[in-house]
Amino acid sequence: MSETPMAPTLFTGHLWCPTEGEVDALLVAHGRILAIDADARDHAAGIPDLDRVDIAAGVLVPAFGDGHAHPLFGGLEREGPQIRPQHSVEGIVAEVARWAGAHPDAEWITGASYDSSLAPEGLFDARWLDAAVPDRPVALRAWDYHTMWVNTRALELAGITSATAEPILGEIPRRDDGSVLGTLREWGAVDLITAVAHDWPMETKLRALEWAARAYAGLGVTWVQDAWVEPETVEVYLEAARQDRLPIRFNLALYADPRHWPDQLPTFEETRRRVNELGHPHLTANTVKFFADGVVENATGALLQHYCGCPGEFGMLVWEPELLKRAVTDVDAAGFQPHIHTIGDRAVRVALDALEAAHTTNGPRDRRAVLAHLQLVDESDRIRLASLGVVANAEPLWSQLDALMNVLTVPRLGEERADTQYPWASLRALGIPMSFGSDWPVSSADPLEGMAVACSRQTAEREPAGGWTPHQRLSTTEALRCYTAAVAYQAFRTAGRLAVGCDADFAVLSADPRTLDRPRDLDTIRVIGTWVAGRPVQSTTAPSTFDA
Repeated sequence: MSETPMAPTLFTGHLWCPTEGEVDALLVAHGRILAIDADARDHAAGIPDLDRVDIAAGVLVPAFGDGHAHPLFGGLEREGPQIRPQHSVEGIVAEVARWAGAHPDAEWITGASYDSSLAPEGLFDARWLDAAVPDRPVALRAWDYHTMWVNTRALELAGITSATAEPILGEIPRRDDGSVLGTLREWGAVDLITAVAHDWPMETKLRALEWAARAYAGLGVTWVQDAWVEPETVEVYLEAARQDRLPIRFNLALYADPRHWPDQLPTFEETRRRVNELGHPHLTANTVKFFADGVVENATGALLQHYCGCPGEFGMLVWEPELLKRAVTDVDAAGFQPHIHTIGDRAVRVALDALEAAHTTNGPRDRRAVLAHLQLVDESDRIRLASLGVVANAEPLWSQLDALMNVLTVPRLGEERADTQYPWASLRALGIPMSFGSDWPVSSADPLEGMAVACSRQTAEREPAGGWTPHQRLSTTEALRCYTAAVAYQAFRTAGRLAVGCDADFAVLSADPRTLDRPRDLDTIRVIGTWVAGRPVQSTTAPSTFDA
């Protein structure tokens, strides 16, 4: 399976990228940039069947990449009740009732992503959903995908009762009388539900993945790191590749679970072999995903200092540190790229210890290990990030004082510690390669929305006026580099630049980002065209679904 050759194409007009600057012309052939500027025009003059693309309006830039996302999750949100647009518990319950009434034959009602800040401490009661659907199970994932809200029927089917012990790597909050509340936190608890819940049919999942890919193309994104891939998801990607339903590029990060390690490693190697054997140009499986901790909003993010008001509560390490060292070392030795979820500063430290162990055991190589999120990073560990050559994958949309931050995060961290979150400029100043991602559907997949926050540290309402922690803002050029050349570096791709030999993946924007007076207005720019390997991609846009 390969991309069909196209006639050479000459792109002219306003062409710009943060690494090469202004470019006068691009000659593209065989999916790559063959020549630039005067050389491109000279070569083009001798090509009889040349195609020409004049960027008459806007500006052509390297296509965006998304260094950390969950495309299938996002696509499947369209299939169930539309939870994300709801801004109250009552709205969620009403939408669940509406969808259940419209789908009387559905055995389960599943959806995402509800806003955890809508209930005190993020705790939602099963009885609220019982009022909408008492006779069928309901399971809703929170926006963070680390938390689930279920009704009583779902608890019954999963066998979760007041006598159920706290699971390994999970938490089952209870009412004052000891009965189960209806909110489940982290894998050990959530998996009790997913083990008995229905799965979507293959065709539904294929439709969801293809929709997500085309919606990404509509945002100018042509490469995505799927950062949480389990065996059943692998089969969806393989079938989508066989049916040629992957219009953009994906790399799979295979999910490593401490409860099943090291038995998973041979399966990972077999998955990589199957993907390579299939040979689709838009699909690779070169990465293994680890969760080092949970999230601050649940108090499961692993911290060096205890949570405010909770002496002795430091969060949750998903992997025992010595086991993580062995697992990362084994994955690295097998030639996979480690990709580690690290929210709290203790999780960052434990992950760095694991990467250091892999380096010591396996020796130097171009591993480009990734630490994702980096919400809190101790000063001493910032130097280690640089010395180990770690790629810092940041989700820029999170670096704002939105409702989630004010209602759940700041109270758990305290204002002084909260103001040290998301130190993007500090990490870049140390020379650490920083790629940007969305974690979609946790937050919007639109890179221009991410750039707007990264460059302003303001909410959509342009608050606060001077930006939150303004010393951590990035320039427009730097933010664009994080979404283009830096993601390409994370991906081991020759891409993200307008230079000879690079993949011809482009996006055309409605305006030059550098011309805006206010960086927060970057989210007013729109993508008006996307090319993958030199060919235009048909896209699908659905702003309401891609909103945070």
